[in-house]
Amino acid sequence: MIAFSNFFAGFLQVPDVGGTPEPVTHERGDISQGWPEFLPGGKAVLFAASPDTADWTNSSIGAQRAGASERTNLLPGTVPRFEPPGYLIFAHAGNLMAVPFDPGRVEVKGAAVPMVQGVLESRATGAAQYSLSDTGSLLYVSGDLQAGQSHLVWVTRNGTEQVVPVPARAYFNPRLSPDGRRLAVDITERETQIWLYDFARDILTRFTFDGTSNQYPTWTPDGKRIAYRSNQEEGTRGVFWKIADGSGNEERLTIGEHKQMQTPNSWSPNGQLLAFMSPGANKGQDIWTLEMSDHKEQPFVSAGVVTGAPEFSPDGHWLVYVSDESGRREVYVQPFPGPGGKWQISSGGGTEPVWNPNGRELFFRSGDKMMAVDIATAPPFSAGKPRVLFEGSYKASPVTFPNYTVSPDGQRFLMLKPVDQAQAAPTQINIVVNWTEELKRLVPSGSK
Repeated sequence: MIAFSNFFAGFLQVPDVGGTPEPVTHERGDISQGWPEFLPGGKAVLFAASPDTADWTNSSIGAQRAGASERTNLLPGTVPRFEPPGYLIFAHAGNLMAVPFDPGRVEVKGAAVPMVQGVLESRATGAAQYSLSDTGSLLYVSGDLQAGQSHLVWVTRNGTEQVVPVPARAYFNPRLSPDGRRLAVDITERETQIWLYDFARDILTRFTFDGTSNQYPTWTPDGKRIAYRSNQEEGTRGVFWKIADGSGNEERLTIGEHKQMQTPNSWSPNGQLLAFMSPGANKGQDIWTLEMSDHKEQPFVSAGVVTGAPEFSPDGHWLVYVSDESGRREVYVQPFPGPGGKWQISSGGGTEPVWNPNGRELFFRSGDKMMAVDIATAPPFSAGKPRVLFEGSYKASPVTFPNYTVSPDGQRFLMLKPVDQAQAAPTQINIVVNWTEELKRLVPSGSK
């Protein structure tokens, strides 16, 4: 029983609530959009938008009028719903919020009020587990803002696991230093920051401090610096780099026309070229390279389809990447800097490609399977048949970038193993009858 004045709250017992629904997103510029809701009359739509495809911590609610070229930004939150006669309901930081709203003007008319504290919300997808009925009832699942915690786990080529002795946290994008002695990894809490783990000393140290979203660490070949994506400059997500021991200041690397979102992925063996991603002119992402000597940026793959995860081969003459030009994501290799055709490496779908440091093998993921393909880069190029190394429920990347890293000898994989939350899974849906009566009492309507 939940005690709100003038309305009744009951509980409906269910066996289990499995998983979190995925939003239908559309990537353009530096945002992902999802959770659309038409306003009355169908001339405008509410939606949630995130500056990152994998982390909706800093999501905001926007509105788009029919025929308008620009959206209207309303307030922070996700999963917006309009409730007559004049309320905007949404989730934010694990709470269900309400604010007076004028649907005709598409304007927020006052301060947001927390209506229910503790609603299950996914940091990874922006999903919030609540629903409103036409008769004034509310359904929701109790919980909070889930970060998706994982263990860092070494996995051998035959699937044997060894847990790294650090606490489970919301890890993402692990990257080993070239000598294998340190690990750079994103950790998402209220912010997303990059941390460094020293294997010999068993110490985890924060590396980035400026900005609220620092991601995708990319070690230089000599291990002296780390490039990463950051929002420390207002309105952009550019590529910066910093000395790996933490000394000195950050320096922005990407400039030019790429002002929305650039994501670093790989350095050439000599450290003179950086492969990075930037939004395409029509759809998806394009692969670019940055020349460090003159900071010149050049497009490499501009296919007009979703591409990602570019990585230089150990000899620097080839680039592996992911593209969905065939209608599904597959792994391809193309000579660098060209000219030449491309070779499809995966079959039946593939993503998250990583070169074996010896240059004679490529790894990629296909569902829960870790795949390997023998490669010969000396002319003529040739690729073997993909084979399964091991299979397991390790955290996959919600985009195309690798969510694992390979040891310098190519014999072990550092994977992210989700924390078993089966015992803590929600077992009931809360039903609140006459919830809109309490809404009207606590939040003045924005209607006229």
